[in-house]
Amino acid sequence: MNILITGGASGLGFEITKVTASQGGNTVYFTYCRSEKEANVIVKSLPHAKAIKCDFRKAADIDRLLEDMPGMDLDVLINNAALEIVEAHFHKMDPNVFLDHFTNLMVPTVQITQKAIQIFRKKKFGKIINILSTAIVNKPPVGMSEYAALKSYLFSLSKSWAAENANFNITSNCVSPDFMQTKLTEYKDPRLVELYAQSHPLKKILTPQEVADSVFFLVNCSQQINGINLIINSAQGIL
Repeated sequence: MNILITGGASGLGFEITKVTASQGGNTVYFTYCRSEKEANVIVKSLPHAKAIKCDFRKAADIDRLLEDMPGMDLDVLINNAALEIVEAHFHKMDPNVFLDHFTNLMVPTVQITQKAIQIFRKKKFGKIINILSTAIVNKPPVGMSEYAALKSYLFSLSKSWAAENANFNITSNCVSPDFMQTKLTEYKDPRLVELYAQSHPLKKILTPQEVADSVFFLVNCSQQINGINLIINSAQGIL
């Protein structure tokens, strides 16, 4: 299969790119912005992985990616790109943070997914996989209202994509992982991370590799699986 992964060179994206590009028969295109070193490591070690430098804050980069996508003959789109987390109580946040993140993350994600769906509809086949977070499950974590709002917006879109495209053999599913230690969360106090690990049912924090395996399942599963949100949180906060 031909797969496009946004934000596929670092953290969870790095693991998703590795596991999908290691499967025989796959060609994996992945975008990166600042993680050039990691992108080069992937390309050198996995011949079927192709790096695309794409800064979501630059319209020219997005336009170039959209122009190139039809030539990729895509079967799968994995929306994994993320911006930095701004952790603060809602009433103390600068409203421009909301505008900046929506404009520079959500709008490009919408554009890329629209283009992918156009490709998928012509092929009568396609898979969309969206990386969310357990921040949108039950009680949201304090100080992460903007992050949870963005993920909730993408979750709602994902359900619409599933409903609107099911007759074209196109699926849209989500994965919502619990806290992981990646570049996105490296600002966390190590003492708090250790306390969280000790309170975890398995006494260990979820790893990006474990989440990547779940994404890999959705890449290869039946088209009957459509419109789901796969929550990975060791039964904490069961719905």
